[in-house]
Amino acid sequence: MQLELRGITKRFGALTANDHIDLVVAPGEIHCLLGENGAGKSTLMNVLYGLYQADEGEILLDGAVQHFDGPGDAMRSGIGMVHQHFMLIPVFTVAENVMLGHEQTSFGGRLDLDAARKRVREISDRFGFSVDPDAIVGDLPVGVQQRVEIIKALSRDARVLVFDEPTAVLTPQETDELMAIMRQLRDEGTSIVFITHKLREVREVADRITVIRLGKVVGEAAPTASNSDLAALMVGRAVELVVQKQQARPGPASLVVENLDVIDPNGLKVVNDVSFTVHEGEILAIAGVQGNGQTELTEAIMGLQPRVNGRVSLGGQVLTGLSVRRVLDAGVGFVPEDRTEDGLVAEMTIAENLMLDRSHSEPFVARGSLRLEHLDGFAEEKKKEFDIRAQSISTPAGRLSGGNQQKVVLAREMSRDLRLLIAAQPTRGIDVGSIEFVHKRMVETRDAGIPVIVVSTELDEVVALADRIAVMYRGSIVGIVPGDTPRDVLGLMMAGERPSEVAA
Repeated sequence: MQLELRGITKRFGALTANDHIDLVVAPGEIHCLLGENGAGKSTLMNVLYGLYQADEGEILLDGAVQHFDGPGDAMRSGIGMVHQHFMLIPVFTVAENVMLGHEQTSFGGRLDLDAARKRVREISDRFGFSVDPDAIVGDLPVGVQQRVEIIKALSRDARVLVFDEPTAVLTPQETDELMAIMRQLRDEGTSIVFITHKLREVREVADRITVIRLGKVVGEAAPTASNSDLAALMVGRAVELVVQKQQARPGPASLVVENLDVIDPNGLKVVNDVSFTVHEGEILAIAGVQGNGQTELTEAIMGLQPRVNGRVSLGGQVLTGLSVRRVLDAGVGFVPEDRTEDGLVAEMTIAENLMLDRSHSEPFVARGSLRLEHLDGFAEEKKKEFDIRAQSISTPAGRLSGGNQQKVVLAREMSRDLRLLIAAQPTRGIDVGSIEFVHKRMVETRDAGIPVIVVSTELDEVVALADRIAVMYRGSIVGIVPGDTPRDVLGLMMAGERPSEVAA
């Protein structure tokens, strides 16, 4: 089936998310839609899938104009979507999830689960998925859950299949398996739209590449194009993709975490007996698939988790049990993984956000009064130093792009007298140019003798920055390995295998 989008335009108030986009996906082709987060890729596919209605433009399948009032219409026309965040019911079986919304009944009006099981087995056998129709979805590994999403789409005879950032929660090995599945689907005639911002994956699997920037198609490229060329198309300028850094020269041990447990509200250990040390002048990267305890670990160090056992100390000072304010005052800088929820106050100005950690003390406050002249001078200096692109320091943070919001958070946290920097998902949702800047500042912090913890689900980022890598799986550290450990070894560790088991 050939898919064609003509002049698709989608507006949200004053924001034009898609601006007269044209796209053609040929039958049996993997067409990659490449662009940074916020470029308009997912919006375009949500228009295709009937979740949004276009303000202008047409959708054509095999030359016939389509009108989708919702996802049901799109599915009936042969379009399927594998969402970045799985649309599965964890307590249902695979067969129940596959038939959900398309229930078949047998004699007497009973649900025909046998028919659903048969359909799951047929598709699973055809593609070598090895998925048990009666398995509870919540008990399955993430990679298998994604296969269930693919089975759902194929069970409804999808001839155009959209993968929206499908590798965000996968290990490298699961990513390789997904690429093989996509190629097999293509070879059987399925048209595939692959949405991503990861250059490595694009060049591995795409037949054609369309690049979107700021809601517009800015060019097409062949899979043979270099990473540098693709990055330049995405950003609009040349970008340095390699992190430039010298060999680390670690000093004395600084942060010491001993036997740390974090208990969630249900009484479950989400961090289990974690111990590690970070030295002055080194970057320890914490790798792992999202949801394996990384968030809770950083929050425990910061004093944000209420139920913690074990001990955390920084330069001999015990942090365990201290309030967040006292942890910050001890010299800990914290870049949270969700800047909009935990890193910024959107309604406040750039200048006000830059002093949030220190709004109670000098140099911003003297004798109980705010020193506006000092704040303005400081903000102007940091705006220039961190290349925060805004009309003025009085611009509300909520009006900035994702990359500039992240620069505000970094400028605030890295402008204090630091003894430790913790950066969780420091480049999530920002463009390649901003990533280049963030990585450079991380390395500069390390080279200033400050210990740095980087938590990232992006393996390319982990490998680029780390002097040592701690891999987490189900709340525990599987192992701590050198920064030059091969990607395939790290991928196996992210799936729970210990370094000794991988070597064997």
